[in-house]
Amino acid sequence: MESAPSRLATKASWLISQTAVHARRLVSEAFAVSSARGYHYRVLAALQEFGPASQAELGRRGRMDRSDVVAAVTELAREGFVERSADPADRRRNTVTITTAGIQQLQRLDRALDTAQDELLAPLSVAERRALVALLGKVLEHHGGVPTSRSVADRPPNRS
Repeated sequence: MESAPSRLATKASWLISQTAVHARRLVSEAFAVSSARGYHYRVLAALQEFGPASQAELGRRGRMDRSDVVAAVTELAREGFVERSADPADRRRNTVTITTAGIQQLQRLDRALDTAQDELLAPLSVAERRALVALLGKVLEHHGGVPTSRSVADRPPNRS
């Protein structure tokens, strides 16, 4: 593989974008084994952690466009991983709930994602992984993008 110009190779923005290409590929391949996509994981994870939610709330929590939420929820409902019902407080709004099968699918996807993370971060020690995640979380939080109320530093590190 050819070297990148040093002007690029020393810029965090370029390194992050190049790493993101590999991360997306690894995660997509890992989820494909379970016939899933990243949007499915986002929806299931939000439902498991926060409970039943409207599609709009799922979109906000998962940083997803409304049409992507609708498509993901429709696909997950077809597989029996979520149930969608009219919100009794507002019949124009749907409430989405994770099912037992959805929790099991989320657990499968967690394992697949752990494998992808391990492959992506293979050259890093557990301490380096923890530091990387904390630093990326800090940058993202600065730009208003941290999608969880828990501190990144409080999360358990990936295996390895």
